[in-house]
Amino acid sequence: MSTPPAPAAPLTPAAAWRLARPGFLWVTVAAVALGLAMAAACGCGFDPLRAGVTVALAVLAHAAANAWNDYHDALNGADAANPAPLSPFTGGSRVIPSGDASPAQARALALGLTGLVVLGGMWLALGAGGGLIAIGAAGVLLGWAYSAPPLRLMARGLGELTVATAWWLVVLGAYHSQRGQWSVVAAASALPFALLVAAILLINGVPDAPWDARVGKRTLAVRVGPIGVAALYTALVVLAHGGLVASVLAQVTPRVGWWGLASLPLSLAAAALLWRHVARAAPVTALRPAIVLTITAALVHALALTAAFATVAATL
Repeated sequence: MSTPPAPAAPLTPAAAWRLARPGFLWVTVAAVALGLAMAAACGCGFDPLRAGVTVALAVLAHAAANAWNDYHDALNGADAANPAPLSPFTGGSRVIPSGDASPAQARALALGLTGLVVLGGMWLALGAGGGLIAIGAAGVLLGWAYSAPPLRLMARGLGELTVATAWWLVVLGAYHSQRGQWSVVAAASALPFALLVAAILLINGVPDAPWDARVGKRTLAVRVGPIGVAALYTALVVLAHGGLVASVLAQVTPRVGWWGLASLPLSLAAAALLWRHVARAAPVTALRPAIVLTITAALVHALALTAAFATVAATL
């Protein structure tokens, strides 16, 4: 197992920024926006300061999880062995393999960011109650357990379930930060988005699968293979949008929740590209459009639902 070069200089802001993988943080921003819009739609007031703090803490928690992932993938050799032909979508941030940061620096960054999240979360909980502490603690634990031994959930084929749960909790945490309570509407309406986020991880696992398998990372993509990934991906995106339809018809999600179906054409297009990739045994670089569509679908879904709930809030 090769050891990444360790830089002698302190971690630079640019390297820290890359370790956070800023491009993916927009998914978390969209998740928080959705939760805040749901809270506003209840007509119980809206606190802009708490909303801003919630966004910042959720982004920091996501960045910490990304740093943890790079740290542990440096230790197990996954990123060093992976040429990452679809960077920045797959193969980690590439900061450690390039020598711009050491594993110890990535670990220190993850710990520092987690500390900020804990402190900020305690402040939010003063006004939102102990339920927010439980949601936040679960989210932080999942971010760590996704990569870290002994759990290494992503290496046990549980990465997608972990990610879906984590981003479901992000939406619920944002809602709880404003309302201070649980909501069936928020819980049900956040599930389709959580499934679409899981689809991002699933399709991203395909290019990394050969390299992950070499170092013992038995991700879901490694376990089920390309055909299995295509089938699971299709099931996920259909279930996500079907779940939204069911929630609207059951009058749990407001009627304007139909707007969330704006992501369906993007998801179906990505699924078609994925199946074509599998059928043709094309190079992994051919997956780039499907990955971009998958990320875009999750963002569009969250933003469309955010707009829908914001419209409800505006009529109150």
